Amino acid sequence: MDQDAREQGLLTALTTEHFVLQTSRNATIAESVGRATVFLSLLSAVLIGLGFVSSSGQLVKPYLGAVLPTLVITGLLTFARLVQNMVENSLNLKRIQHIRAYYHRQFAGQHGFFADAMTGEGDTRTIAAAVGSSPSRWQLLLTTAAMVGAVNALLFGSGVALLTGVANGSATLAIALGVAVALVAFAAQLTYIRRASIWLSD
Repeated sequence: MDQDAREQGLLTALTTEHFVLQTSRNATIAESVGRATVFLSLLSAVLIGLGFVSSSGQLVKPYLGAVLPTLVITGLLTFARLVQNMVENSLNLKRIQHIRAYYHRQFAGQHGFFADAMTGEGDTRTIAAAVGSSPSRWQLLLTTAAMVGAVNALLFGSGVALLTGVANGSATLAIALGVAVALVAFAAQLTYIRRASIWLSD
């Protein structure tokens, strides 16, 4: 196989790979939206149910005792999968950036096509980080995983406050303990997201 045929075959393969990676990104985004929607819909249904049973003091505690563990487990599973989707999406974006850098080197010439895929000048040019592939610490707060993590933290805090109130009877202690648990739970989930994003940048 001559050099021209090799380059043409490589270009065809890269074009196909580019399409596959973009399709995979679309799938991870759609899955993230779907999972978050299912979780928030479940939470909404639980709150509506709570409104129905709130008039009966005898039903509220058994109801919350049944639905809170369900929400916590569903929330943790949703959060874990959203972080996986974030990692997969970022890896796909990095691979696409490599392909775009090849397009720029081989075909753009003096034109500016795909120029954002490269950084530097002359022989020192390297592949640039794709926008969104390495989110900053503050940008992680804007992810779907962080949103679900915040809801999970509120559920943890509410559960602990409820149990403390039942066991101790002190509303002040229950609220203080619930707030503390919620903050710790949210910080732990943000740390988990942060570690996943640091692994991506290595």
